[in-house]
Amino acid sequence: MVEFETAKVIEITSMGEGTRVCLDLIDELDPLEGVLIGNTGSGYLMAVSENRSTDTYPPRPFRINAGAYHHYVLLDEEKTDYLAEMRPGMKIPVWKDNNMRLVPIGRVKMEKRSFIRIVCQELKTNQEISVTVQEADSVHLLGADQTAKSAISLTIGDELICYPDEPGRHLGEKIIEEITEK
Repeated sequence: MVEFETAKVIEITSMGEGTRVCLDLIDELDPLEGVLIGNTGSGYLMAVSENRSTDTYPPRPFRINAGAYHHYVLLDEEKTDYLAEMRPGMKIPVWKDNNMRLVPIGRVKMEKRSFIRIVCQELKTNQEISVTVQEADSVHLLGADQTAKSAISLTIGDELICYPDEPGRHLGEKIIEEITEK
């Protein structure tokens, strides 16, 4: 069972343009359901569904804007895939609280967009966990207070839900190795 922790935002950096990946699932998602994403195997933040209106986007209750093409998506406690490897028909874990359900992907939507990198520090171990997400008001991460936090409204010191992990992956499988990822 995944044990969620709290991480504090310590850095937000503009990254420029890249390929973002939206996962359009074949079921309606709760506004606080999401997938666990990360730049490295050190841990993951939760990107929640686009199940809310923003200034520029209507709700998309089937969609999760999961960030940059290179991101890991946590499939279970031992396995990840890259967003680049997601395909229609794959079942991915969608989390709310400590409950998980598998939901098939109906479409993978990739487009060029501007990005920000959000670096957090897990409060118990000081481990760094980071994501690279689209710089848009439709992207929300799960806050430690169990609310959706707009990625573009985050500030240094904000607290987010995280799942810390140990780096070391080979073809998505967890392995024991000496590795440095940033």
